[in-house]
Amino acid sequence: MTDLSHLPPFWSVPRALALRPALPLVTALALWLYAVRHTDVSHLDDYGLVTALHPGFWAGLAVLTAGFWFTVRDPRRPGGWSAAYVLGLLVMERATQAVLYPTPLYAWAWKHDGVVDHLLTAGGLQNADQIGDMAVYDQWPGFFAAQAALVRLLGVDSAAMYMAWWPLASSLMLLLPLLLIYRTFTEDRRLIWTAVWLFHVANWVGQDYFSPQSVAFALHLGVLAVVLRRYGRSGEGGGRRGQAVWTALVTLLVTAIVISHQLTPGMLIVSLLALWLLRRHRDWVPVATTVVIFLAWCLTAALPFLSAALPDMVRAVGDVGGNVETGYGATPTGTGAVVTSWAARLLSGAVLLLAVAGVWRQPVLRYRAMPLLVITAAPLPMFVASSYGSEMVFRVLMFMLPGVAFFGAAALLPKVRTLAATEAAAEAAAEARRKGEARTRRGFGLRSGFGVRVWGPLPVLLAGTLAFVPSYSGKDRISYFPPQEVALVQRLFDEAPEGSLVVAANRNYPLAHASYGSVDHYWFLEDDRRHVDEIVRDPARTLATDMAGVEPPARAYFLFTQGQSANSEMNGQLTGAQLDRIREAVAASPRFRLVAETGAGVVYELRQTEDDGAGDGGAGDDRASAGDGGAEGAGR
Repeated sequence: MTDLSHLPPFWSVPRALALRPALPLVTALALWLYAVRHTDVSHLDDYGLVTALHPGFWAGLAVLTAGFWFTVRDPRRPGGWSAAYVLGLLVMERATQAVLYPTPLYAWAWKHDGVVDHLLTAGGLQNADQIGDMAVYDQWPGFFAAQAALVRLLGVDSAAMYMAWWPLASSLMLLLPLLLIYRTFTEDRRLIWTAVWLFHVANWVGQDYFSPQSVAFALHLGVLAVVLRRYGRSGEGGGRRGQAVWTALVTLLVTAIVISHQLTPGMLIVSLLALWLLRRHRDWVPVATTVVIFLAWCLTAALPFLSAALPDMVRAVGDVGGNVETGYGATPTGTGAVVTSWAARLLSGAVLLLAVAGVWRQPVLRYRAMPLLVITAAPLPMFVASSYGSEMVFRVLMFMLPGVAFFGAAALLPKVRTLAATEAAAEAAAEARRKGEARTRRGFGLRSGFGVRVWGPLPVLLAGTLAFVPSYSGKDRISYFPPQEVALVQRLFDEAPEGSLVVAANRNYPLAHASYGSVDHYWFLEDDRRHVDEIVRDPARTLATDMAGVEPPARAYFLFTQGQSANSEMNGQLTGAQLDRIREAVAASPRFRLVAETGAGVVYELRQTEDDGAGDGGAGDDRASAGDGGAEGAGR
């Protein structure tokens, strides 16, 4: 018989203590699973997912945050536990919607799915003469071409099969570049992981959805990580051959960014230029490479769009007030929309104040992490450059967030260690162990710091983590399209002949850009306000006139869905009562006939008669293509 007495026992007190951090993590995930199984999203109110969530979700998020805080503060715990908690946070933050909702969220994600589908169908890029203003996506095709290849590789029907999980996937893509950037300035794992946690908690802007921006932002952080680590003053380049390798990598990443998104290259250039001008990295190659690739693309493939948009771009330069203001149809309206909007503002404001406090409390970081402070402030001049479809304030906040989270985390911690202090601290700890002077530690926290220094920051971190939910999911009434709405719109585009026109209140419905190569659109709430008032006064006659220019066999359809209604009500366009009067007037008019109706919407067709065809058809045709440009062409 084999003697196993020399082996350590399978279960012991030290082993139990080592696994202690698993208890809050497992408890939190169990509460999350229970909550999502008992959450009903069939009737969302103006608070979105906030009021729909089972209380177990909130309890789980609180347990997860407390477990993370005490785990990350304990120097005995391996960094793997902190990473596990961050992954748990991403699951609870970014996977909840994918689990709860039977269809993908967000009209812009559906639009990008339509672009991918069109690229697969057309088999190549097309110009404005073929697909109008939507050709702007063919001028920045990197993301869409990659997704078309992925759809073929996976053998699925469309990107809609997986795009509900894209927020989780894109958030996971950010982990590596964030860790590389933070480890450039510190080996203090408390600061590193708290900064990663705070970044994801404060990243409510919503650019993690199925979009070019989600990938371009991850690549942007990747370029900054390479530059800070390999071109910085303390970087180890490995000689000329090593620098050539890193320059090749930077070139590859920058090229992928430039061919995929309009704004991100500009943000990257201002960040690299700021580092170079302030002599925070020794080599001019990264910034020169980025500028050359960006200009080469703008002067070739992107030239048609930029030529048309140049006058508006020039007018926007210097107009800071106009660049940060929100226009008609972008003002939160109603208690739920206002509350969730203020939750997002307070969350961002609190994190920014924490960052200021961190810079003040940790003077060593003001010097050692100065390059990160520089690239945090670098996006601010973009307010002077453009409004970016009234979204510049959100994009600037997002590009500032990696640095803001780092310095904000420093405010929550006692004195942090930079790379220069790490070796000295390790030597001191080794000497203390040799002398037997190390104190006994119990539970999650250090006994010497179990008071205010440990408990004080926890409510701040907990409040921020909980505030993420209304900031990120508070407008899910707008973003969620139930299966009946998806089926209704799908039926419409399946039946619409080539050259048809679809008229709707706004573009907030699924598949809004399906078949955009053959079907025109007109969203009347994006028209001049005076014309919107005409539609409100006399809906059936005015809409019939707008739709009258369609020649058979093409048809003109009026589409009204609950997603359009939610968007209009919560963003200060038309009230629910006004939209109902428009729908009822169309339903009662002999000019229209009912095509399809579900609990989530209705489709009417304009009857093709000589009287209808004699109306103001030209105006209707002109409006059909309006709205595909502007913020959409410039943005997502």
